[in-house]
Amino acid sequence: MKVLVTGASGFLGGHIVDACVAAGDSVRALVRPSSDRSHLLTVPGVEIVEGDLTDEASLRAAAEGVEAVHHSAARVFDYGSRAQFWDVNVTATERLLRVARDSGAGRFVFVSSPSAVMTGRDQLGIDETTPYPSRYLNLYSETKAAAERAVLAANGPGFITCALRPRAVWGPRDWHGFMPRILGLMQAGRMPDLSGGKRVLASMCHCRNAAHACVLATRSDQVGGRAFFIADAETTDVWALMAEVAERFGVDPPTRRIPAPLRDTLVAAIELLWRVPYLANNHPPPLSRYSVALLTRSSTYDTTAAREAFGYSPVIDQAKGLDELQNWIEELGGLTAYTKR
Repeated sequence: MKVLVTGASGFLGGHIVDACVAAGDSVRALVRPSSDRSHLLTVPGVEIVEGDLTDEASLRAAAEGVEAVHHSAARVFDYGSRAQFWDVNVTATERLLRVARDSGAGRFVFVSSPSAVMTGRDQLGIDETTPYPSRYLNLYSETKAAAERAVLAANGPGFITCALRPRAVWGPRDWHGFMPRILGLMQAGRMPDLSGGKRVLASMCHCRNAAHACVLATRSDQVGGRAFFIADAETTDVWALMAEVAERFGVDPPTRRIPAPLRDTLVAAIELLWRVPYLANNHPPPLSRYSVALLTRSSTYDTTAAREAFGYSPVIDQAKGLDELQNWIEELGGLTAYTKR
């Protein structure tokens, strides 16, 4: 089918482009004028169009003649104003939904996040019946949930919409996600052990598994108006994985343990300070309730619904994924070339 991919120059968006091309789709990639197109230019047959989610005219031109939309573009930073998050993650999604439907696209796959239902407490083996929380940990979580609601509400005859929730997406070509950040901190000797002595279990999602799920979702009639968790087959011990990754790359794993009470006191103080608009809008906090929750609260997801609705199963396991990531980083010139970009 003819598909439009937003965020196509980004990490997951680029892998969605790859998966669509491999599946035989004709791909139109929406990029901003300033976007890095180096990977897209290596993918045969991809049509690159310039546009912006805030510019409806450019979206209408990009959506003309497409049958399905993969919407992966989002504001994922851990700083910024409410208006910035709302404009990019919610208003732009609503605009793209309207344009896609008006242009005749029959399917709309939204890349959401488990952050939409994140509570800051342990969530083990949860499924899609888990409700949205009454209070969100940050603006990213709040606006992803609002955008997801808009996508699911737009489902109707002739316009099938769904939301996919991959967590902790990782793999090659990730320059800004959790893996390069953690590797950079370990390389610099600045990654403390925040676990408080607790074993933390998590579902993660390799980029190829997330992209594969996106392609499958466009081919199913069982997804309309529904959200789905997407994850790797393995349940990951977060701090054991950090130790394994540190060993692979010859850096020291986190060893300087910060007691949980001190950790939580530091987070509270930082969040209080980050109420200052200049800091909140322009600088990422060194710690936050959200970032600490990702590293200290167990979060695992049941992907039965995705398997039953569109046949999802992972196409790559964690061990092979780590091997591929290590090989890719070595091809770049090593860890410093990766973390210092």
